[in-house]
Amino acid sequence: MNRRDFMTAGVLAGAAAAVASKSGGQEPASGSKGKFKLKYAPHFGMFKNSAGKDLIDQVKFMADQGFPALEDNGMMRKPIELQRKIAAEMAKREMTMGVFVGYSGGGNTDMVSKADKAYQDSLRKAMKNAVETAKRVNATWCTVVPSSVSLKLEEAYQTANCVENLKVMSEVCEPAGLIMVLEPLNWWTNHPGLFLREIPQAYQICKAVGSPSCKILDDLYHQQIQEGNLIPNMDKAWEEIAYIQVGDNPGRKEPTTGEINYKNIFKHLHQKGFKGVIGMEHGNSKPGIEGEKAVIAAYREVDSF
Repeated sequence: MNRRDFMTAGVLAGAAAAVASKSGGQEPASGSKGKFKLKYAPHFGMFKNSAGKDLIDQVKFMADQGFPALEDNGMMRKPIELQRKIAAEMAKREMTMGVFVGYSGGGNTDMVSKADKAYQDSLRKAMKNAVETAKRVNATWCTVVPSSVSLKLEEAYQTANCVENLKVMSEVCEPAGLIMVLEPLNWWTNHPGLFLREIPQAYQICKAVGSPSCKILDDLYHQQIQEGNLIPNMDKAWEEIAYIQVGDNPGRKEPTTGEINYKNIFKHLHQKGFKGVIGMEHGNSKPGIEGEKAVIAAYREVDSF
């Protein structure tokens, strides 16, 4: 039952004044509407106008709206004490930690152009840091983006190098239960020149690595641009997909703002028994609190299958 039913008019007035002060006089996004069918995960900043700039307050707001998870690409860069505070609040709210970026080689070609001991030692060190972060924030998954394409080496050799390097990284992750999720990214709008682009390619690499700690992050925004055929490609690679991210296209905003039928996709995921996290890796289509209300309403709509 809504606790506002038991508040006096004076307390209500005081609460409204406090909220108005925090949000510049704007009305906050609406309260909890109950649980979602799937584990949608907002990110920090998505509801900052409603919740304020404090990250713990943002976690509380997400939970109050019914979101059961959170993802944060930049978690490894946050102070350790803040990581612990975020994890504690999420545990209190029974929220699942989604991905953080564990390794990104997008600015170079190292992962596909070499597989020597010195480089692999650097990969071990990077993944040990990711494992420590995962322990602090109770994370199961971290994103890995291999590297850019090498123009000096045939693609088959690049794939072989990538596989060997991921095997080394998996050796660090497996004992800790951390799953690297490889994210194919589109060339045409956001990430020209990256090696890993499509779901079939990621599937081939994960099969070759052969580790429970090396799986696929299927970002449906990127794959709509890169290859389309979203549900069939998802089904073909299903046994290697451990994490989903979303954003509509064009624009990379919340579902219902573009061409992707997310209600149908989420229904499909639900029918397949997907229990993992669906990262809301997109912007808001409208500014301010009204834009944040629109995001919440969009997820209520596409979750109503």
